[in-house]
Amino acid sequence: MSRPANIRCLALLGLAGISMLAAGCSDLYYDRRDTIALSAGDAVATNIVAHTIDVWPIEAGDQRIVTNGQKAQGAVERYRTNKVTVPHGTGTSSLGYQQPSSSSQPAPSVSQ
Repeated sequence: MSRPANIRCLALLGLAGISMLAAGCSDLYYDRRDTIALSAGDAVATNIVAHTIDVWPIEAGDQRIVTNGQKAQGAVERYRTNKVTVPHGTGTSSLGYQQPSSSSQPAPSVSQ
């Protein structure tokens, strides 16, 4: 054999030896595994995903949102001019709550 062929052969043997040493550092132990296949072992995670309820209704995917253009224009204008529209009674309570007065009297307590 010629000299460049010997160097190439030694380089390939050295590379093979290094790769065999690196393969010994693998954390996979193929000989005595408790699974049927090497890809097995995520049964718990698979069951969790299979039994997870989809919390989003079908209507949430609808991207065609119908709106009133005049209301949207007014909302954009109020946002642009930094004017706030005070919300009015949209709650479910029939009690008329009042703003606390600035007097020194304590606020009445509500008992249930």
